[in-house]
Amino acid sequence: MLEVAVIEEPAAAEASLDPIRSRILAALAEPGSATMLAARLGLPRQKVNYHLKELERHGLVELAEERRKGSVTERVYRATAASYVISPSVLAAVSPDPSRSPDQLSARWLLALGARLVQEVGTLLTGASRARRQVATFGIDAEVRFATAADRSAFADELAQAVTALVGRYHDEFAPQGRNHRVVVGFHQIPAQPGARTSSPGTRQAGAGAYEDESEAGQENRR
Repeated sequence: MLEVAVIEEPAAAEASLDPIRSRILAALAEPGSATMLAARLGLPRQKVNYHLKELERHGLVELAEERRKGSVTERVYRATAASYVISPSVLAAVSPDPSRSPDQLSARWLLALGARLVQEVGTLLTGASRARRQVATFGIDAEVRFATAADRSAFADELAQAVTALVGRYHDEFAPQGRNHRVVVGFHQIPAQPGARTSSPGTRQAGAGAYEDESEAGQENRR
């Protein structure tokens, strides 16, 4: 079983989003037959069996084993991955394109970059899985708490300068055996969890006016 699988076909995405099928996928973290799943989920076996066949047709579940019980053969299935991500390529005609309106201070552009990241890394993972190879990637995840908007702006400036310097140092346009890599760097406010309380008087929750419109955020960052 893969840790993460990327869904790139519209029909497979539609199948995974069906409420009953998503419950079946979650239940198949442990292998099970239609009879076993029907008991776990409280559904008729015939209905479970129908949805299992659809999930198998789209490559979301696979046959784990067959068990003989008298004259009956029980088919035991498992999910093909522990979790799934739907690639933006599923909505290719309307998926966001970062090249349309590049703007470092736009949340929508950051979202477009993220969508492209999911699509491209998903394509790499799918190809690597078929070839049984690893994908060379690198990621950093961190949290930073800014005291002021000015600190946030200064951080963005220093981060941009550091990334520009590193790209300039290591980029080799004419390397005969070189491979192009994409570097994506961004940061955003962490949304507050529903019902969460502020940890200090100066902290604002996402549901209590923590959002700035893009023009306000951009003006602050440009100061």
